[in-house]
Amino acid sequence: MHGRILYLIADLYDGDERVRSALDAGVDYVQLREKNITSAKYLQDALHMRHLVDEYNAKNKTDTKLIINDRLDIAVLSKADGVHLGADDVPVGMAREFLGRDFIIGATAKTVEQAVAAQNAGADYLGTGAFHLTATKPDAKAITPELYKQILDAVSIPDVAIGGITVDNCNLPLECGADGLAVSAGILKMGDAGENVRLFRKKLLT
Repeated sequence: MHGRILYLIADLYDGDERVRSALDAGVDYVQLREKNITSAKYLQDALHMRHLVDEYNAKNKTDTKLIINDRLDIAVLSKADGVHLGADDVPVGMAREFLGRDFIIGATAKTVEQAVAAQNAGADYLGTGAFHLTATKPDAKAITPELYKQILDAVSIPDVAIGGITVDNCNLPLECGADGLAVSAGILKMGDAGENVRLFRKKLLT
């Protein structure tokens, strides 16, 4: 990851039109995150997302990366660029040993201890939150700016802020020093997805 990044968390429950619009406006990473579906359906959607990202990259001569949430097997089978692992998923160290150095591994870190452990185990980046209440994870506990700054200070790998982030409320994690923003509903569920991406891009430059 280079510079402040815009990390889109997407699903295909509503089709791919809004995802295409977000891609066309320019995101750095797309994470496919889907819940309560069969492995076969998850793989089908991952392969389709791989096609969308490849199509976008070929057209625009870009290098947007595809990340699969939780599922190392789906990430490998869909030829994704990486996998994002939570506390209940395959341990980062074992994933790194299996996948090798070239595969991107992200890890969720909500404490300093988790952040340091993930970095030491070979994670390439961290996702930390939740910064705001979010419909996708209603039981998530909010992180304080103080704790977030401690996490940022404790590691050298990039950390993207996550959790209910919108164009209107993203200044808080950016002011704390976030390396990027991971956004789901704030891009795909509010107004025009492409315009939301462009507005986030402006915020990331300030």
